[in-house]
Amino acid sequence: MQSTNIGVDVFFLLIGAAMVLAMHAGFAFLEVGTVRSKNQVNALVKIITDFSVSTLAYFFVGYSVAYGISFYSSAEVLSADNGYELVKFFFLLTFAAAIPAIISGGIAERARFYPQLVATALLVALVYPFFEGMVWNNNFGFQSWLEQVFGAPFHDFAGSVVVHGVGGWLALGAVLLLGPRRGRYGRDGRMFSHPPSSIPFLALGAWVLTVGWFGFNVMSAQKVEGISGLVALNSLMAMVGGTLAALIAGKNDPGFIHNGPLAGLVAVCAGSDLMHPIGALAVGGIAGALFVWMFTLTQNRLKIDDVLGVWPLHGLCGAWGGIGAGIFGLEALGGMGGVSFLSQLMGTLIGVSFAALGGFSVYGLLKLTVGLRLNDEQEFDGADLSIHRISATTPYETLK
Repeated sequence: MQSTNIGVDVFFLLIGAAMVLAMHAGFAFLEVGTVRSKNQVNALVKIITDFSVSTLAYFFVGYSVAYGISFYSSAEVLSADNGYELVKFFFLLTFAAAIPAIISGGIAERARFYPQLVATALLVALVYPFFEGMVWNNNFGFQSWLEQVFGAPFHDFAGSVVVHGVGGWLALGAVLLLGPRRGRYGRDGRMFSHPPSSIPFLALGAWVLTVGWFGFNVMSAQKVEGISGLVALNSLMAMVGGTLAALIAGKNDPGFIHNGPLAGLVAVCAGSDLMHPIGALAVGGIAGALFVWMFTLTQNRLKIDDVLGVWPLHGLCGAWGGIGAGIFGLEALGGMGGVSFLSQLMGTLIGVSFAALGGFSVYGLLKLTVGLRLNDEQEFDGADLSIHRISATTPYETLK
């Protein structure tokens, strides 16, 4: 029976890993639909290549940094307990690889290819697992300290802050250091639109991400005995809240509407195992509106050319999710309790500050040494022809 139970856990986590792996197709098509036609091939190539580099970085370095576990043993040793630890690595790898996938959307259309791969290796091997281990493995006594000072550890069940918040704030440094796309803002302060190339592809990416997210959240239990229908329903309610809030705040804009469910799902990750479904609906709704307002502010007023809005979507909504778990997770608001608002606030602030510092450090170093950006001619021609020497469209359409 014990062997059977372990086998069931392995299969359960393997399905979760496959669902989150499929989310990377969602990242790819969300970017494909949002960028201009001359950058679509590059978007597809970046996501699958970044995932491959992330796998090696996390396998050889990152997983050990986070959990102190390495794979320098015989296959016989590694396959103990039906290879549960190996599948757990696969599952957590898909989370780690989401970091460069998030960043990819912010730096689209003007970033050089190989410097970004170097950044991916550094972030997934060293930066992301450092904070991941602090939260999910109590490295450096981080959780013990928060519990001692604020009465409860930092609760982030499925990564609102650990994955999405960190990814979004890492991306902010990259976006600011790269600067806006050519022709995005005029010298007189005027803004020139770079409309999405394909709303259907954008919508496809959002749907793939949305479906995969139920593996991201529910399978974060990591064992069958820990699975909870509450996580599934809370994810659903947050998704709906984010969609409807983005519909209203975004005034029927399809780009906002299809990012709305993602904003809600980002925010609910942290407390999806604690909140009442109505609380999850509120968290998702606030996140959907927050994304629309902050995307508009950063693009139009602050002139931050974050192409897919990954800092508002992942960075800010992820931070809201970490804090929101300390509000709607309280018993007084129908939650399960066991959380502290101050612990959630402190953990979130430490996470996003660490990520911002890491992003500016890694991308700043690369900018000083090898450069981050395509030259003007390459950017005008598009990343597809400049980097990959092939276009997703006919020659006439390429330069649109």
